[in-house]
Amino acid sequence: MAGADKVLSQFTQTVKEEKKTSGKRLKVGIIGTGWIAEAHIQSYKNMPDVDVVAAADLIPGKAEAFMEEYGVSGVRFYPSHKEMLDNEELDAVSVCTYNRTHAECTIYALEKGVNVLLEKPMTVTLDEAVAIMKAEKKSGKVLSIGFQPRGDANMQYIKRIVESGALGKIYYIQTGGGRRRGIPNSTFIEDKTAGVGALGDIGCYSLDMVLNAIGYPKPLTVSGYLSNYFGTNPLYQRPDRFHTAEENAKRFNVDDFAAAFIRLEGDIILDFRIAWAMHLDTPGDTVILGTKGALRIPSTECWNGTIGGAMTLYSDVAGEQAEQVLPILEDHGPDLFDRKIRSFLDAVINHTPAPVPSSQILYNQAIIDGIAKSAKLGREVEIEIPEI
Repeated sequence: MAGADKVLSQFTQTVKEEKKTSGKRLKVGIIGTGWIAEAHIQSYKNMPDVDVVAAADLIPGKAEAFMEEYGVSGVRFYPSHKEMLDNEELDAVSVCTYNRTHAECTIYALEKGVNVLLEKPMTVTLDEAVAIMKAEKKSGKVLSIGFQPRGDANMQYIKRIVESGALGKIYYIQTGGGRRRGIPNSTFIEDKTAGVGALGDIGCYSLDMVLNAIGYPKPLTVSGYLSNYFGTNPLYQRPDRFHTAEENAKRFNVDDFAAAFIRLEGDIILDFRIAWAMHLDTPGDTVILGTKGALRIPSTECWNGTIGGAMTLYSDVAGEQAEQVLPILEDHGPDLFDRKIRSFLDAVINHTPAPVPSSQILYNQAIIDGIAKSAKLGREVEIEIPEI
């Protein structure tokens, strides 16, 4: 194992998190005060140079109750993102609405000259993502997409391993994961609000983990499959404060399982599967195969921001097959959401590139869009991404 340890030394490093602050106070607004906005407001409260001054939500009284719950005063409230952006001078907004309105809220904010932190998935369709990027390019503002796992030390470790050359040329990746039971309900389960189910909700994380590690090559073709056998069955549903299990089963019209075979530029195959519910604990670990070695990344149930356990590197050392267990890196830095918010704010202040650029997540969205189209048509489709 001494040989394997020598190989590993080229891409290991000490985890260090530097705290950053600015001399300017930023005026921030929040669009949509549902579940994901809770993490945003908690992180903004942790930032010494931020004042949350405005919030918008379509449901009367919801934004007011939200800010009261989190102890934030001095906030002005609006019934729509347009009214908020028309009447406020903001440095940045968090777009925390349901998926179907991501594009319209983000585009309007960019047109108003406001920097945007957009929650994942970027959009529902590729066309919407392209429209956002055109608005971003015209505005010159910062647009970052909300993939907080990028800040995790172990996720960054995966990227360093690939970039070190220890795996050689990457030619095949298996990735996915999901939950045996984990249908979120609320606005997540209806096409009119979510537009996409498990595929976009947690599938985008799985895709980003491996695509970011290998440099986000362009997707070329996809053969996709979607199903919702569990979400539409009252036996596997659960009640919420507004609906019974039977009502939620009737409301459910997105996917709860997705699978795809994707061809990427550079002669790389991506074998993908994700689930909100299934009769299995996991559809498999993530595996990255290269000409010099392979990496196994244990799956994680809920995509909470890190990996599911110690990784294993497989390679040949001095003519012998070797396996090296890579312990999970201890990460004592800030919360992942705090890192996401801070990196976005620093990009706004310093006029530097977005920490999670839309140019990368466009490919993530193109794959999601391609899977949905392929599943509907029942055949492989080409992914065509226009110039922006």
